[in-house]
Amino acid sequence: MKYKLMLPILLMIGYFVVSCSDKNAESRSSTQDEKTSRSEQAVDKNPNRNLYWGDTHLHTNYSSDAFLFGTIMATPDDAYRFAKGEVMTYPPTGEKIQVKRPLDFLVVTDHAEGLGTLTAARQQRDFLMSTDRGKQLAEVVGGDPGIPMFLKWLRAKNQGEFTFTEVDTGRVMQTIWEEYIAYADQHNDPGQFTSFIGWEWTSTPKGFNLHRVVFSPDDASKASKFLPYSATHSQHPEDLWDWMAETSESLDIDLVAIPHNSNVSGGLMFPDKETHKGIPITADYARTRAQWEPIVEITQIKGTSEAHPAISQDDEFASFEQWDALLRSDGSDRATRTKGYRGDFVRYALQEGMKIEEQVGVNPYKFGVIGSSDTHTALSSVDEDQFTGKNLIDGGAPDKSKPWIADIKHIDFSASGLAAVWAESNTRRDIYDAMQRREVYGTTGPRIQLRVFGGFDFSPEDIEAADYVDRGYDRGVPMGGELMSSSGDPLQLMIAATMDPDGAHLDRVQVIKSWLENGESQEKIYDVAWSGDRKITAGTLPPVGNTVNVQEASYTNDIGAAELTTIWTDPDFDPSQRAVYYVRVLEIPTPRFSTYASAKMGQDPWAGQEPVIQERAYSSPIWYQTK
Repeated sequence: MKYKLMLPILLMIGYFVVSCSDKNAESRSSTQDEKTSRSEQAVDKNPNRNLYWGDTHLHTNYSSDAFLFGTIMATPDDAYRFAKGEVMTYPPTGEKIQVKRPLDFLVVTDHAEGLGTLTAARQQRDFLMSTDRGKQLAEVVGGDPGIPMFLKWLRAKNQGEFTFTEVDTGRVMQTIWEEYIAYADQHNDPGQFTSFIGWEWTSTPKGFNLHRVVFSPDDASKASKFLPYSATHSQHPEDLWDWMAETSESLDIDLVAIPHNSNVSGGLMFPDKETHKGIPITADYARTRAQWEPIVEITQIKGTSEAHPAISQDDEFASFEQWDALLRSDGSDRATRTKGYRGDFVRYALQEGMKIEEQVGVNPYKFGVIGSSDTHTALSSVDEDQFTGKNLIDGGAPDKSKPWIADIKHIDFSASGLAAVWAESNTRRDIYDAMQRREVYGTTGPRIQLRVFGGFDFSPEDIEAADYVDRGYDRGVPMGGELMSSSGDPLQLMIAATMDPDGAHLDRVQVIKSWLENGESQEKIYDVAWSGDRKITAGTLPPVGNTVNVQEASYTNDIGAAELTTIWTDPDFDPSQRAVYYVRVLEIPTPRFSTYASAKMGQDPWAGQEPVIQERAYSSPIWYQTK
C-alpha cells in the first residue's frame, strides 16, 4: 500500500468541524440547570418495560488509535450531541450529516491505555508538557496522523513496550479522567437521554482480541475516585474482574464489563478448560466471570461473533459478515488472519457453558447479547445508507473497494450494530438493571422490535392477545431468563417480532437451540415463523425472494411481513437435557452499505463482499436447567 497517497485525505480529515460546537457557556449552563431540575423529579416507569436503543461502544479523540486515524477534534461532547440528533459536518466530505433517529442512550468508551494523552500532547497542554513523556508525545503527534504512525504504535503495543509512566497515573491521568467523565454527566438527562461513564480495557495478547468495554451507572462524583483500569495494568481478564470487585466494594459503585469482537480472540475469549492464566476453570472463576460480564457484544463494525460457517455447517445463515483480521502487524502489506475457533463465538460459548456447569456447578457463559458499533469517528451511525465508517480514513474514502491498511479493504467492515434494552425507564439505573437481568438483544443496525418469553403453558391465543406481554411475564420468563420443569411438559417460546418502521420487512424467525447429549453439545436451527405461503420441504424453508436493484442500491417491501409472531413448542424437548435457546430474526434482502457507496459513484457493486445482505436481530438466550 502506498502510504503517501493517504496524505491528502489525512490532511483533509485533520480538522473535525462540528456545526453546533460553539455554543456559549451561558447556554450550556442553562441547559444543565433544566436537566438538573428534571433529574430531581421521579421518572415514570413502565413495569412491562419500554424498548430503548443505544450504542455501548464508541471512540472519540480520547482514543489513541482514533486520533491516529484522523479523529483529532471530535470529543465525547460531539459524540453525545450527534447521538441525540444534532447536525454535524462530516470532515472527509464536508457534508452535513444527522442520524435518522436519535439514540436513547450512549456509552463513550475510549481506550484506557493512554486515554486522551495524544490529544493533550497535540494541544501541548501544560499539565502534560511538564512531564518528560508528555514532551516525547508532543513530538510524535506534531505532524500528520496516519497509517505509518499507527503501525508503529500498534507494533509497540503488541511487543509489550507500553509501560507505566507519570502519564498513565497520578495528576496527568486524573486531570484527563475528570474532564472525560464530566462529559457523560453533562449529557445525562433522565427520562430523555442516558449517557454512561465508560471506557475500554484493550487487552490484545499477540494481536488476539480480549477487549472489554467497562461502564458504570453511577455518576462522576463516584467515578472521579478511581482511574480507569487498563491493559497496561494487566492483560488478564481475571485481574480486571478483581479490580472491578475491589473498586465496587470500596467505593460502593456498580460496574459491568462487555466482551467484544470475540470473533478474533484466537479462541481465548471463551475458554473451555483453562483460564487465560492457564489455570483450570473452577466454580469461583465461572461465578466471577458471570457476575461481571452479564452481556456480550454479538455484532459490530468488525463483524459478527454469533457463529462460524465452518463449525455450524448446517446453518445456511452462519456466514454473515465474517471478520478474520487480527490486531497485529509485522510491517508487511498483508494482514495477519485467524481461522474460526469455537472459543471465538457466542453460540459455542453458550454450549461450552452448559458443559462447564455440569463439571464445576456454575455456568460462566450465562450471558445476554447486544450489538454496538465500535466506531472510531465519534459518530454512531450504522444504517447501511448512512454508514460513516470504522474511522475517518475509512469513512472518507470514495472508493471503498481499495485497501486502507495492508490488504484490509474499506468494504470489509460492517455497518453494525445497535443495543436494544427492555427497561422500565430511560435512566442509567434502569438500563443497567436490564443488562444485569439480560433482558436485552442486539441487531445489525435495524430497529427490529423483538420480545421473547419462555414457559411451559402458553396457549396459541396468548400471542394474539393485547396483553400478551403481561401473560409472558406472568407465566414465563423474558429473554435472559432461566426455566426448570417439574412436570416434564415441553418448553415453549412466545415470540413477537416487528419490522423496523423505517426499514425492511421480515423474512423469518428462527430458534437456535443447543443442548447437551451424553456430555456433548448439539445444535439445531428451527424456522418457526415466516412470511408468505412458503412451505418447509426436506427440512428447508425456501428463500423469501429478492427485490434489490444493486445498480440503484434500492429495494421494495413487496415481499416479507411487517410482523411475525408465534408460540413455538420444542418438538425435541427432553426434560433430562440441559438446553439453551435464542431467537434470530432475519429481514428480507437489502443493499449492503458498500452497494450504496458504489451506486453513489455510478459503479457496479465492488467485488469482495456480497452486495445484498439480510440484516438481523439476535435475542438474549433462555436457559432450560435440569437442576
